[in-house]
Amino acid sequence: MVENKEIILRTDHLKAFYLLEVQGTQKVVKAVNDVDIQIYENEIYGIAGESGCGKTTLLKTLFNEIVPPLRLIDGKLYYRINSDEVDVTGMRAEDKRKLRMEYISYIPQGSMSVFNPVLKIRSTYEDFIGSHVTGQSREEIFELARKRILELGLPKNILDVYPHQLSGGMRQRVTIALASSLNPRIMIGDEPTTALDVVVQRGVIQMLKDIQKDLKNTIILVTHDMGVHANVADRIGIMYAGKIVEEATTERIFAQPKHPYTQFLINSLPKFGDKTMRASVPGSPPSLAELPSGCPFHPRCPHVKDICRQQMPDFTPLDKNHKVACWLVGEGQHG
Repeated sequence: MVENKEIILRTDHLKAFYLLEVQGTQKVVKAVNDVDIQIYENEIYGIAGESGCGKTTLLKTLFNEIVPPLRLIDGKLYYRINSDEVDVTGMRAEDKRKLRMEYISYIPQGSMSVFNPVLKIRSTYEDFIGSHVTGQSREEIFELARKRILELGLPKNILDVYPHQLSGGMRQRVTIALASSLNPRIMIGDEPTTALDVVVQRGVIQMLKDIQKDLKNTIILVTHDMGVHANVADRIGIMYAGKIVEEATTERIFAQPKHPYTQFLINSLPKFGDKTMRASVPGSPPSLAELPSGCPFHPRCPHVKDICRQQMPDFTPLDKNHKVACWLVGEGQHG
C-alpha cells in the first residue's frame, strides 16, 4: 500500500507553459497547468492520456529540464534526497547536472536521439557515464557499462556496434540500460514502447520491470497505451489538457474509473472475443493555447452540466488511493 511508502517526488501547484511568439503575438501554451502529484519510492507510476495533453512536458518538468520556450510559471517541485525534501525548482545548473543519472534519469522518445550514428554504442556510454562519474578511467567506465549490459541479459558485444546495426527494439533496450547504469532512484520514461511491435514491446516492458525490481527504484512512465499501463504500472494518473484529472491504483482505474474521460479510455480497449465496435472519445482534445472555460473536458463530455462549463472542479480524494476532478462524481451518474 502506498501509504506506507516514502514520497520520493512531489509537485505543488506546478505550472509550466510554453511562451511563444507567433507573428508578433505572444501565444501561451498551458502544457502543465496546476499539477499536484506525489510519487512514491519503489513504484511504477504511469501517466496516460491522448497525444497533445501535456504528458511529455510534464515529464520534462519533473526531470527539472525547463528550457525556453518552456517556462516555469508557478509551483514547486520537490525531490527527497538523503532523507530531506529539497525544492529543486531554483537549483543551479551545476547542481542539476550532479543529480542527473545518479538520482534521476530520462529515457526520451526515440532511441536514435540518444546515440551518435557515427560512433559505436560504447562511446555514448563512456561519454554519458564519464560526465557524471569522476575519478575513473575510460576502461573503468567501460567495465561499469559492460556490467550493466550483462546484468540485463543483452549481448556482451553490443557496446562495439553502431546504432544503425541494431533493431529498434534492441536500441530501446540499450537506451534503457544506459539510463539505469548509475542506479538512479528515479527513472523517467517517455513512450519507451512507441513504434515497437507487440513481441518487442513485451520485452521492453519486462526489462523495465526487471530494473525496477532489481534497483527497487521508482519509474515514472508516460504512454498513451493503456494496455502497457495495465501490464506495468502500480498507479496511474490520467492527464487531460495539462491537468491530472484522475489518479488511482491501476486495479481501481480499470475496475472503477470515475472521470468520463478515463471511462472512455478504458472502454475503448479491445476485449478478447468481443467484436462489437468500441466507442472512442468524441471530438478532439482542446488546444492548450485556447482552453475552454471550466472543466476542459466539458465540450466532449456526454454528461456535461452548467457548472462544468463555468468552473474547474478540485482534484478531490475519494479515498486514500483514488482522486478525481469531476463535478459528476458522487451523484450516482458514474462508476
